[in-house]
Amino acid sequence: MSHDLPPRSFVQETRSTAVLVLPLVMGHVSTGLIAFVDNIIAGQHGTDTLAAVTVGTALLWLPMLVPIGTLIALTAYVARLHGAGQYEQVGPVFRQAIWLALGLGLIMFVFLSVVPTLLGVAGIAEEIIPGAQAFLHAVRWGSPALTVFFCMRYLCEGMHWMRPTMLFGFGGLLVLAPLGYVLTNGKLGFPELGAQGLGIASAIMMWLQALVFALYLWRTPRMAHLQLFACFELPNRVAIGDLLRVGLPIGISILMQGSLFIVTSLLIGRLGAASLAAHQIAINVAQLCFMIPVAVAEATTVRVGHALGRGDRHGVRRAAWAGYVLVAFTQTLSTLALLLGHEAIAGLYSRDLAVTALASTLLLYAAALQFPDGLQMLSAGALRGLQDTRVPMMLAIFSYWGIGLPLGVSLGFGLGWGPQGVWLGLITALTVATLLMGWRFIHRSKTNLDQGVP
Repeated sequence: MSHDLPPRSFVQETRSTAVLVLPLVMGHVSTGLIAFVDNIIAGQHGTDTLAAVTVGTALLWLPMLVPIGTLIALTAYVARLHGAGQYEQVGPVFRQAIWLALGLGLIMFVFLSVVPTLLGVAGIAEEIIPGAQAFLHAVRWGSPALTVFFCMRYLCEGMHWMRPTMLFGFGGLLVLAPLGYVLTNGKLGFPELGAQGLGIASAIMMWLQALVFALYLWRTPRMAHLQLFACFELPNRVAIGDLLRVGLPIGISILMQGSLFIVTSLLIGRLGAASLAAHQIAINVAQLCFMIPVAVAEATTVRVGHALGRGDRHGVRRAAWAGYVLVAFTQTLSTLALLLGHEAIAGLYSRDLAVTALASTLLLYAAALQFPDGLQMLSAGALRGLQDTRVPMMLAIFSYWGIGLPLGVSLGFGLGWGPQGVWLGLITALTVATLLMGWRFIHRSKTNLDQGVP
């Protein structure tokens, strides 16, 4: 359906995207700060605890990447319905997405129950294994809550309502920081649990976030017209299949990128606690910076999907170019911050001089990662808005696993370059992904302009 709307200028589109981005950035930064808080608490407790939480967090996010990516299809669906004014369809789609989220959360729980027994086989250093197992056994209980939380968050973002992402993200930090500190270090009469304490605190935070978010959606007048909880519906195979058709390739794409970082962490774990701790510091800072382009990409998904829904052919491209401009700006700031402050940042995480010296060096590699990481994520977000997910999935697999991992392993372990060689592989993978994803969006958006937006 096409609508005769007055064309928006590029400046107006950029301003609209920036308005969406600001609360999303805060929400994503709060998500990144969860790992930051975990690592600060663990690092101050000890190098072995930090290494254990590093492995545990990596194996937590490995299965979580698929639900995150799969459920993000809800954002594109809802944005398109919102753009077309078809609000009566949002509630049914959301209720089926909740069933999908619960199923994915159960799968994630099973994975986290089995994988701790395989750490020794994976070659993880012996001193790291007990803490990593304890963390995973505790945090797995939050899996269903975490997937449902993301489902509710993506619903709000598709409706152009970004504030809950920010509010509940920082609300989780207010729970995790004091509770994690107390349980890890044995304060206020509690036993000293180390890495297990952080796992328990994280699971409690996940359930509180999900329950309070659901109550908020149920009571808020802003969502009343969607009738999200108007009735109980059994799982619908067709509706869930539609979500999976669009969302699963996104989940696999995000898994390909995220698991590349996770697998490199596990490989570096073979080098011992100090190398792994330094690598984790650099990865954690890079991921924290990454939260900003992720937010811009999600806002771009919403703007592209909204333009698609209202039949604005030129608005599709305009929304994407606005996102590219914003990402170029944010990544410039991140790069400068890492180049100028790498030594000070490393010192925040650990008192171990060997760890901070290596981490400081790796943060320079993280600075080189900023532009390709941000630009490829923006292209992927724009393609999600067009509901183009299968080809980007294949491009991601090729870039990350066909090029990045083999190169990183060859340089890091084959040539003996250590963590620095692995990071060169990461940078190369993301650079290739940037070029391929950018080419794909130019091609797809040109096709929309030539043939018309459905």
